[in-house]
Amino acid sequence: MSDDPYDQSASRRPEGARESSGGGGGLGSLLDAPSSRQPSTGLRGVFEHEELTPEQVKRRQRRGRVSLTTAIALFLLAALITVSVLGSTFGWFEIRDYRGDGKDPVTFSVGQGATTGQIAVALQEQGIVADAETFVETYQEEHAEQFIQPGEYELRTEMSSEAAVDALMEEDEATHYAAVNRTLRMSDVFGVLSESTGIPVSEFEAYEEDTEAFGIPGRFPTLEGWLHPGEYRFPLDATAEQILRDMVDRTRATLEDNGVSGEDRIFEVLTIGSIIEFEVQPEHYDVVAGAIQNRLDNPDGETSGFIQSDASVTYGLDRRSYDFTEEERRDESNRYNTFANPGLPVGPIGSPGDAAIAAAADPQENDYYFWVTVNLDTGETKFSETYAQHLEYVEEYNQWCSENEGRCG
Repeated sequence: MSDDPYDQSASRRPEGARESSGGGGGLGSLLDAPSSRQPSTGLRGVFEHEELTPEQVKRRQRRGRVSLTTAIALFLLAALITVSVLGSTFGWFEIRDYRGDGKDPVTFSVGQGATTGQIAVALQEQGIVADAETFVETYQEEHAEQFIQPGEYELRTEMSSEAAVDALMEEDEATHYAAVNRTLRMSDVFGVLSESTGIPVSEFEAYEEDTEAFGIPGRFPTLEGWLHPGEYRFPLDATAEQILRDMVDRTRATLEDNGVSGEDRIFEVLTIGSIIEFEVQPEHYDVVAGAIQNRLDNPDGETSGFIQSDASVTYGLDRRSYDFTEEERRDESNRYNTFANPGLPVGPIGSPGDAAIAAAADPQENDYYFWVTVNLDTGETKFSETYAQHLEYVEEYNQWCSENEGRCG
């Protein structure tokens, strides 16, 4: 070890280290020493760039733009899919309400006992409002303690919920609602009207035979046949006469729509229409109307001009059941007995609706004279040209009755 305190070269060399082949240490030897590695590029190599031709530069730029465009497109597609899924899940894109008073006119019916929810769903299904829940919310804001009255309303498609609520809750809308079903007799209709309006039955009965007051042809013995079935909304202050006049006017309008005019023709159509409505299902109206017309037009035929309707006989007996005795069948004093009296009965046995009037006005041309419903559940009806064939079908009816005890009384 050197005695010079500043000579540290020996003390800092690790023990056993080899001497450089150049025989010396320090910076000079390092710079001059050969190396087996490739020479370093130094700082100059950091700033060197690849020499590219203009065409190569353009290609790289195009590839960069394509990659960026592709990335943006994929991002937008992913975003669109995400929004669509979330929108469908949470109902972001559903139309909650329309604007304004609507477009095309439409008649909307509210049935007896219908709830606000049921009405709202029906409004949405018919395209009147956009969303049932929105309609209910709008309705409850102003009319939570009120009810939508049964009846028919003139609304429009694509109405705002507010406009629909206003139309259904108009203060000047009738509050007396009456539903007059098919196959009701005049006395039944009076009962329905009284119950619906609070007017005593006696006030309706007072007009029972006053056909002249309503312009009804004198051949009709009563208002029977003229009290058109259907749904009605009467003003609170309507009288019995005004209510009956509305019903008669509907029948008159239906006759006009079917080209029926003249007292005799009107009597024939309404009377036949009332019989077929009680005798068969609507799908058979025109067929039976044709068979009745065949009987009336051929008094010398197999039926001798007799209509032979059970419904007309029991009407004259003021009975609801079609069960009557042979003696009652032969009773000519019953002016509605079409077994004992040829031709039409003295008047209608009920008020026919639109379909029955249309069928009676334009009966099907056929060769039938007989008909019988062989299954009261399905309404299956069979027609025949001869009495012999008819008896076979009657036996089918009797067999059905025996298998369904108590149904044919």
